[in-house]
Amino acid sequence: MKEKMKDAMRSKDAVRLSVIRGIIASFTNECVTLGKGPAGELTDEEALAIIRKESKKRKDSIEQFTKGGRNDLVENEQAELNILNEFLPTLMSAEQIKPIVENKIKELGLEQPALRQAQGKLMQAVMQELKGKADGMTVKQVVESLLA
Repeated sequence: MKEKMKDAMRSKDAVRLSVIRGIIASFTNECVTLGKGPAGELTDEEALAIIRKESKKRKDSIEQFTKGGRNDLVENEQAELNILNEFLPTLMSAEQIKPIVENKIKELGLEQPALRQAQGKLMQAVMQELKGKADGMTVKQVVESLLA
């Protein structure tokens, strides 16, 4: 990550530099929180979780700024989100998620009348299986489309 920061400095990319510095700061904070000290190292899964959290913050900000009509801020947040997404693995599409949800419905033995009431249980089971591989909103949309 330090090399990426140096590259951003060399190319004078202020937005990229800011995002990477923020990620490094979040990594350091997490290391301290976990008792590893400021120079500690995170596992790949811990690092990805931090980047996902930062990405989610940007998505929430974009949504709020869009509602508020602040397109200038939306553009900045979108640029930061695009940079964060470069560090994340590609997430599964709705078409890839649908068969997994259908299998979970069968696996859990859920029937159509009780399916609506078990939506939370189904979501939890699917998200546990797809942790880090799929966006929660996409999974929710697939589950809701199958319940309709």
